[in-house]
Amino acid sequence: MFTELRGAHADQLNDALSRIGFRRSQNVAYRPSCIDCRACVSVRVVGQEFRPSASQKRTLKAFADLEVTECRPWATAEQFALLQLYLGRRHPGGGMAAMDEMDFADMVEHTAVSSFVIEYREPSTDGRPGRLVAACLTDRQGDGLSMIYSFYDPEIEGRSGLGNFVILDHIRRACQAGLPYVYLGYWVAGSERMQYKVRFRPLERLGPDGWRRMADAEQDEFIASVTCRSGTAGPAPEGSVKDGGTDLQKQFA
Repeated sequence: MFTELRGAHADQLNDALSRIGFRRSQNVAYRPSCIDCRACVSVRVVGQEFRPSASQKRTLKAFADLEVTECRPWATAEQFALLQLYLGRRHPGGGMAAMDEMDFADMVEHTAVSSFVIEYREPSTDGRPGRLVAACLTDRQGDGLSMIYSFYDPEIEGRSGLGNFVILDHIRRACQAGLPYVYLGYWVAGSERMQYKVRFRPLERLGPDGWRRMADAEQDEFIASVTCRSGTAGPAPEGSVKDGGTDLQKQFA
């Protein structure tokens, strides 16, 4: 199920659709609608009530030296090189692996809503920007920040958890802006590549009766399951992307 985002009220339409489980890809808002399957569940973090766990505090400390900049939605060669590195390590053979620079520019720049790219760099040296190690295409909505697509150096030397740091930084940014939520996209119970999302609490998921907070006991079980299986995930299925769907940039081009 999908619809085009355009015109003077694109932001308002995107806001309304996101609250009922739609995601944005370029100028298209989409939501999985599969017969006899409701596995893809929209989830969001309640930012104002979020309290980092001990491991999340360590992650914040480990990457506290990164220089973070909010940039206009304009694709760069440096971002594309980082994306290729990320896809090659984390999603080989996935639906975005064949993306070229033009495809990437379309993903970042073709937007009718309030979007920006947040860049994460190593400390500057000699007055020059440090090395780009992470980036996230983000939408600013009326009730929160929606993380459209993030990518990072998965093998940054001496440190782990950079992807989690990007989420933690978005939670901080949402709180500072007075926005209640950070939208993390779709989550599928049992999908190892999506289980990192349950580490952030309070977490709300969208169901037939609207947004409901995941119970602490249930979330504890999911987190324990993630910990037990940590490091066992294989490459993403052929043609899949981070939210578990197909490559929508190609599908709706």
